[in-house]
Amino acid sequence: MNPPGKPTLLATVFSDYICPFCYIGDLRLDHLRDEFELKINWCLLEIHPDTPASGMSVNDLGYSDPHWQQMMNNLEALAAEEGVHFRPHELTANSHRALLLAEAAKEDGAGVFYSLHRRLFEAYFTEGRNIGAADVLTGIAREAGVADSTLERAWNDARYEERLAGYLAAARELGVRATPTVFFGEHQRLDGALPLSAFRTAARAGAAAQQAQDT
Repeated sequence: MNPPGKPTLLATVFSDYICPFCYIGDLRLDHLRDEFELKINWCLLEIHPDTPASGMSVNDLGYSDPHWQQMMNNLEALAAEEGVHFRPHELTANSHRALLLAEAAKEDGAGVFYSLHRRLFEAYFTEGRNIGAADVLTGIAREAGVADSTLERAWNDARYEERLAGYLAAARELGVRATPTVFFGEHQRLDGALPLSAFRTAARAGAAAQQAQDT
């Protein structure tokens, strides 16, 4: 919980657990909790739905070698800023089950959701685990304190599929073409894992706009 006295900042974040820049964006957002009581609407967005459950080579994602290398160089620099070490990124996973699980975990409270949320990023990017596999996800969920009943609900209750479809529709309506995409309030928008200074500037502008609207 955030200490009292901090201004509330509402944010909407479009994100996927197989997007390395989303992990960086999540870490950037954590820095803002020093200044704001941050309330985030996580819109979980599947960026590579055609990936099989067994995963596939990043070579099949369609990036040219120079573009991919530039992305990885940028990622390495961003990760160093946040003090995390990414394993070599050679395979991509299917994130659909992980997104359903995270959506279901929201109903178990912020503590459960955020424990799972961070473990999914860590397990995939720093430990190299395949978060597309049900058995791997089950282990991660239990590590994060998610109840077995939530696992059962996540993968069998049609509500969560409907919510993911709703996030996708919202992303299309808002013209979201990158992950993460972050909205602070109604008008401050960030596309991608930008410098922390950009997050702070947009967050302060968003909080000021919210405060002006509330007075």
